[in-house]
Amino acid sequence: MPGRWRERSKIERVEWQSRLMLRAVNWLYFVAWSGPALIGSLRHDGPAIALGTTLAVVNVAQCAVAHVHVGSALDAYLGRGPVPPVQTRVAAGLTVAAVGLLAALDATDSMKDGLIALPLLFVPMPFACAYVLTVPVRTFLRRSGVAAVAALALFAVVGRDVGQIVALTVVLAISVPLVLLTARCSAWSLAVMWESEHAREVEARLAVAEERLRFGRDLHDVMGRNLAVIALKSELAAQLARRGRTEDAVSQMIEVQRIAQDSQKEVREVVRGYREADLGAELAGAQGVLSAAGIDCTVTGSATGLPPDVQSALGWVVREATTNVLRHGDATACRIELARGPQEVVLTVENDGATAPTTPGHGSGLTGLRERLTVLEGTLEAAVVRNGVFRLTATVPVTAEPMVRREREGV
Repeated sequence: MPGRWRERSKIERVEWQSRLMLRAVNWLYFVAWSGPALIGSLRHDGPAIALGTTLAVVNVAQCAVAHVHVGSALDAYLGRGPVPPVQTRVAAGLTVAAVGLLAALDATDSMKDGLIALPLLFVPMPFACAYVLTVPVRTFLRRSGVAAVAALALFAVVGRDVGQIVALTVVLAISVPLVLLTARCSAWSLAVMWESEHAREVEARLAVAEERLRFGRDLHDVMGRNLAVIALKSELAAQLARRGRTEDAVSQMIEVQRIAQDSQKEVREVVRGYREADLGAELAGAQGVLSAAGIDCTVTGSATGLPPDVQSALGWVVREATTNVLRHGDATACRIELARGPQEVVLTVENDGATAPTTPGHGSGLTGLRERLTVLEGTLEAAVVRNGVFRLTATVPVTAEPMVRREREGV
């Protein structure tokens, strides 16, 4: 159980707690309200004890059925599937039976001082806490009103006077907002949190896709026209050379050289914008992309406050590591952790699909990452740490200046 709990995301932990609360609340109502009131008010004679015991058994059955019924109703509320009709029918049948037993207790004068309010307040709760999640609020209120009128009519038939009926009406009226606050509000809050979680995932995937489109578009715009001109001028130079017009051919090739040099500058500008990665965006993008691929990805730590050059280098590490997780192996889980100490920041990417290269000589991607980190006096380690688990660890000092910057300043 502790291991499973650690593997859950925050929203999954919140949902687990919400389910536990919704299932436990009916048992708490029974133990705190209905049970003690029923035991304390029963007359000590055979019929009263028989009816009271039967009612208690039905109440326990209501709680047991509600334990399953509430879970199915919450799944339905979150859009994960319908509630099995048999659960609703059984829960409703137990509720009707409990109301009938209360009416029988009242008709036989089996409860002292007419202490029927708390058992009556509890009886609709197990069914209502699940049912309120499966229908619109207006429908629930309307049907609750019809059910309350039917129950009050039954108590009127067994001999309750007007004052007592009014009191029972108040009791039933209290149960409706209690159910709404207990079940509906909890489920609504959980649904909003799941929507927010899905929105963050979509936003991260869109951010990654948008960045890729931007790079592809910019590279096409820069290189497309220039490469076409280079091709045409090279062809023209070849034709001029064949005709013996050497000087004109050389002039065309000089122009080709100039265009190629300009293209290099323009490509560097495009790539510079792409290389200056935002670490926070890369972390969010990695989680979104891996989750979309069916890999359970957890990200801990924040890039806030890190120098731009450190963020850029580590952002490339996250990007390359994510690519390796997707391309190599058959990972089902990935953990990305960013930890900042007083002198250095450590990025750890760990997955359970250990087929990535593990030595410095393998993998051009890892070699490129080491070169980037060396500029910042950082290190990169990649190894299989245990059965099927591959770990990539990047360490960068946060106090040291980049070597290139210091060389330019002549330090």
